[in-house]
Amino acid sequence: MNARLTRRMAAAAAAATALATLSACGNGDDSAAAVGSVSVAGVKIKKDQALHDALPGTIKKAGTVRVATDVPYPPFEMFVKEGDKELTGLDYDLGQALGGKLGVRFVFTPQKFDGIVPAIQAGKFDAAMSAITDKKERQQVVDFVDYSQSGSGIMVAHGNPDKIGTLDDLCGKKVAVQAATNQLGLLKSHQTVCKKVGKGQIDIQSFPKDSDAQLALRSGKAVAQVLTKPAAGWTAKKADSGKAFDLVDDPAAPGGYNASPNGIAVAKRLPELTDAIQKALQALIDDGTLTKIYNKYGVASIAVKEATKNAAVD
Repeated sequence: MNARLTRRMAAAAAAATALATLSACGNGDDSAAAVGSVSVAGVKIKKDQALHDALPGTIKKAGTVRVATDVPYPPFEMFVKEGDKELTGLDYDLGQALGGKLGVRFVFTPQKFDGIVPAIQAGKFDAAMSAITDKKERQQVVDFVDYSQSGSGIMVAHGNPDKIGTLDDLCGKKVAVQAATNQLGLLKSHQTVCKKVGKGQIDIQSFPKDSDAQLALRSGKAVAQVLTKPAAGWTAKKADSGKAFDLVDDPAAPGGYNASPNGIAVAKRLPELTDAIQKALQALIDDGTLTKIYNKYGVASIAVKEATKNAAVD
């Protein structure tokens, strides 16, 4: 699933939550991470000299990795406060952790999504962290270090009163979803499964905005809402301080339904940077830091267990 097909809708829904309560922050113009040692999600991360030495000479000399990001897209990238330049979010935190491990600063600068890859090609940025779906066509111009698998998720009322555990449990029930999204297509395609198991068709309640679908769930007009799993996890964590909704974690689809890899895009001209980021990410996986970062944003289930390169097979 292309995470960016519904990025603006998801951003609009999640932006209503209290972003200012998050502790990690940064600035699109200035570096926020101290070279050599940083603290992210309660973890102190120290520079790995061997990984630092493996970086391209230009990166070591500059002491920075120039990172493009499209803001906002909760929980991956957000402004701490509307109107300010300070950044927060999963991608930002992960960037600071990678920078700490590599001994350089990951400096984030907002960039419209459709201009990110061209800007990397033009040499304006070294990399991008913006919940970018790793796709074969994109691999022609950038390399990816894949750090999450995300697809569609199910959000239910707090306490999960209808005991929803899988897509099959939505059969015969009213389910809210935003119109013209991959999630609507997912529900429609699952109707054949509902027929086979004899549970009745999903009563799909389609709404023009994600916030409208969320309201239907909150008011009891639907037993569940289907949206991107990262947005579902973030909303469940933040809405009413976590007391309004729950995220359903289906063991058969840990990253979400129809999940696809999201990757850190790195300039083709910097293969050493790609390799160093991949090794640094694996180190963060191995020591548990990645899980702690993802837990902070309510989406631990979309974290990868192995840092891969160009994992997309579409």
